[in-house]
Order: sequence, then structure tokens, then C-alpha cells
Amino acid sequence: MSRAAVRFEAVVIGVSAGGLDALRAILPRLPENFGVPVIVVQHQAPGTNDFFARFLDQRCAVRVKEAEEKEAAAPGTVYLAPADYHLLIEDDRTFSLTLENRVRFARPSIDVLFESAADVYGPRLIGIILTGANDDGSHGLAAVKRQGGLTVVQDPGAAEVDTMPRAALAAASIDYVLPLAAIGPFLANLDKNGAFHSDGLVNSIRI
Repeated sequence: MSRAAVRFEAVVIGVSAGGLDALRAILPRLPENFGVPVIVVQHQAPGTNDFFARFLDQRCAVRVKEAEEKEAAAPGTVYLAPADYHLLIEDDRTFSLTLENRVRFARPSIDVLFESAADVYGPRLIGIILTGANDDGSHGLAAVKRQGGLTVVQDPGAAEVDTMPRAALAAASIDYVLPLAAIGPFLANLDKNGAFHSDGLVNSIRI
């Protein structure tokens, strides 16, 4: 089955250092009726408030908010992991927040989100790794790939911090390595049913 024929059900994004600028370049490109939920882990220090979500919500057509315990993942919404909580996806497509030990020195952990999402969504998941200063997310993106999902990494040559994208590229065979400016249009080619528009996988990267 071609990628254009797959109906995706969720997008997960992992980002660390340089994340605000990266998300500000991507999320405003998504239409209000974007067909799937977008779930984001941005590394944040304990005690950080919901500034990221409020800042991005004011600049996006989609709704941007922090994920809440037992909340269902809904299309047209971007969910951010709250500071100091791991964010997981349950089998019923609801969120679970935990205070379990840090993973790869991080809580929230990108790996924890991606691995749980890969188990739930399988080949109907898109996983994206952006700028960051450690290797969190590399194992999670490899899990997305093993389950048949579509994998995207920001071009490390143009990333604000290239450690995280390079670690992801070393961990798995990645479907698309894209400049930051191409990732928003790439996702915007998903229609309301989660399927890419005809030739969207190609046309969206011609920036």
C-alpha cells in the first residue's frame, strides 16, 4: 500500500533545545480542521507553566493545549506534555500522565510517548523528531518505524541543535529528512480523513 493510500490517525513530535521556534514554524501551517491529533513532547524544566501551549495557541488555527489525564486525543488539536510528566497513549486513544522515573534523563520523555503511540497506532502513526541536544526520541522513532509508521526527521544540517536529529537518523531508516520549512506544508497535505492529498508527499517538500 502506498503512503498516499494510508489513513493516518495521529502525529507525534519530539523536540528539545530550539523547540519553540521549531514548533512556531510548523504548527501555524496546519488548518483548523486538521484531520488527526498532534501530540508533542517538548523538554521542559519541572515547574514550567503552560506558556508553550498558550503562546502557540494564539498563533495557530488548530487548538493547542496541554494534555490532561484520561482526555481523548481529538483531531484538530495539538497536545503538549505537561512539564515533569511522562505522556503516554492508551489503547482507547486517551492520555495517561505519569511521574515514573526519568527516561534518558528526561521527563517528559519523547521515547515514552513515541513507543506507546507506536503500539496503539501502528502503521497509522507519523513520528517526527526535531531539534534537540540529546538522543531522546531515537529509540521511540525506531519503534514507530518497526510498527510500520511514517518517520520524519528535521534536516540536522539546518537544525538549531543537531544532536537529536542525528541520533534519530542513526537509530532507524527514516522515510523523510526535511528542512524545518517543509515539515508544516508536509503535514498540511493530510486531509480531514488523515490521508495525504494526491502527490502530497512530493509536492509538500518543494519549498
